[in-house]
Amino acid sequence: MTKPYIFITRKIESEALKGLKETFEVKIWEYEEQPVPRDILLEEAAKADALLTMLSDKMDRELLDVAKKLKVIANLAVGYDNIDVPAATERGITVCNTPDVLTDTTADLAFALLMATARRIVEAAEIVKEGKWTGWSPLLLAGHDIHHKTIGVVGMGKIGETVAKRATGFDMDILYHNRSRNAEAEERLGARYTSFDELITTADFIVCLTPLTNETAGMFNKEAFKKMKPSAIFINVARGAVADEEALYEALVKGEIAGAGLDVFKQEPIGPDHPLLTLPNVVALPHIGSASVETRQEMIMLCIENIARVLCGERPKTIVNP
Repeated sequence: MTKPYIFITRKIESEALKGLKETFEVKIWEYEEQPVPRDILLEEAAKADALLTMLSDKMDRELLDVAKKLKVIANLAVGYDNIDVPAATERGITVCNTPDVLTDTTADLAFALLMATARRIVEAAEIVKEGKWTGWSPLLLAGHDIHHKTIGVVGMGKIGETVAKRATGFDMDILYHNRSRNAEAEERLGARYTSFDELITTADFIVCLTPLTNETAGMFNKEAFKKMKPSAIFINVARGAVADEEALYEALVKGEIAGAGLDVFKQEPIGPDHPLLTLPNVVALPHIGSASVETRQEMIMLCIENIARVLCGERPKTIVNP
C-alpha cells in the first residue's frame, strides 16, 4: 500500500522528522530562506495528503482545487491569513496552526522591540560600530522612559496578555482594546478595557497584536496616527497589513508620533529602499517574533504531530476550522 505523501514547503531540521519519514513519504523543499515557487507548490499540492506550510505560502482556492487528496494543512505559525480556511473546510481539509507554544517568545520580542525603539538601542549601537561616538553629552541619544508610562495593547489574546504581564514589571498602566473583554487580564494584571480611540489617544506605547481580518486591515491609518500623542511609539508584532505604511511614514516624518518598532510589513521581505528604513526613529526586524531555537522546534513538532494525527484518523491537537 502506498504511504501517504507529505510535502514540507521549507527546509527544516528536526529530530521529529525521522519518525515521520518512517511512517509516511516525506519531501522537503531544499531551501530554508527561499520560498517554494508557486508552480512547484501547485504541483506538490496535487499529490500531497498533507502540507506543512509557512506564512509565505498562499493556500487559496486555486491551490485547494488541485489538491484532490489533501487532508491537512499544518501552518508553522499562530496566524493563518495565508490560508482560505472556508474553502479548505468546504473540501474537508483540516487546517492547523501553532498557538500557545510561541506565546512567551513572541511577547519577549514585542517588549524587546518596544524597549529598543524607546531607548534608541539600534541607533546607539550603530554609532559605536561606525566610529561616530566622539564624546559624552547630556542628551546624547536620549530616548523615552518606559517605566511608569501607559501601554496600550490592541489585541488582548494570549500574546497580548503576556506582553501586558511584562509591562507590570515596569510599573506601567495597562490599557487594552479587544473584540471582547478579557476579565482575567483585568483581574490579574490590572488592565483596563477601553475603546480603540481612547487607547490610541492615551497610551505612550501602542502595541499591535491583533490578527489580520477584514475588520483589522488598515486600522492603523492616517486618522489613527494623528490621534496619537507626539511622544507615542507604535509597535507592530501582528501583521503588516494592519497598519497603513504610507500613513505611518508620514506620521513619523511630520512628528505626529515619536517612533515605530516593526517586526512585520505588508509585503515581506521588504527591500533596503523601503521608505520606513530611511528614518532613524524606526526599528525594523525581519519578522522574528517567535524565532528562538527552542520555540521554532516546538512549533515544528506540533505541526508534525498534527499531520500525523490527521493522517492516522485522529483529531489534531490544534485545529482552526470552525
